[in-house]
Amino acid sequence: MTVRIISLFPDVLGTYGDQGNARILAHLVELAGRVPELVSVGINDEVPTDGDIYLLGGGEDGPQALAARRLAEGSPLHRVVEQERPILAVCAGYQVLGRSFAVGESTLPGLGLLPVDSLRAPGRMVGEVLGTPLIGVGQSLITGFENHGAMTILDEGCQPLAKVHEGNGNGQDGYDGIVYGPIVASYLHGPILARNPGIALWLLDRIGIASEEVPGSHWALYAERAHAKAGALWRGKH
Repeated sequence: MTVRIISLFPDVLGTYGDQGNARILAHLVELAGRVPELVSVGINDEVPTDGDIYLLGGGEDGPQALAARRLAEGSPLHRVVEQERPILAVCAGYQVLGRSFAVGESTLPGLGLLPVDSLRAPGRMVGEVLGTPLIGVGQSLITGFENHGAMTILDEGCQPLAKVHEGNGNGQDGYDGIVYGPIVASYLHGPILARNPGIALWLLDRIGIASEEVPGSHWALYAERAHAKAGALWRGKH
């Protein structure tokens, strides 16, 4: 079984190393005995709709607006979602999948694949984040690094990815990210799948690769960062 991992626009949405998520997924696919096929789609390339997993990363305002315009052409990700293919969207990618997002003083239309709106925040949110996952990802904590100037508002009743204990995440509700159909979105870099392999296993489960098929020591970085951040948070409160 070949697993096609589609990395969308890493040439403009790769500011914070989020392209590393593709490498993490490819490694886990190999551990499961499958063959990964990494497909890097540039901003001027046609977006394929026959991938197995899709990845969107973070970027600055101009590249984010450009990515949104390109993805609106022909609505390829709408077809991907209709086919229940999983998508991981981080930071700018998260905002692009929503209904609207802020660029400077303007509000631009997103793809409408997520029931969220992203607004300009009063100040930039930068630093480490520690949270508890609200979906089953095989780990008790989620960690990552955030760097964004917007806050994202989820519609009432939507499922966030994690409850935030330290940091900002979405920026106004005490949570980070959203899980909506085949889409998982977050503000966390690191890259997020290196810091949180359980989320990678959640994506693989969506395409029929069970977590028990993936042996190895890929939990080491997660354990190190989660324990360090949880310990620092505990010490700060006692």
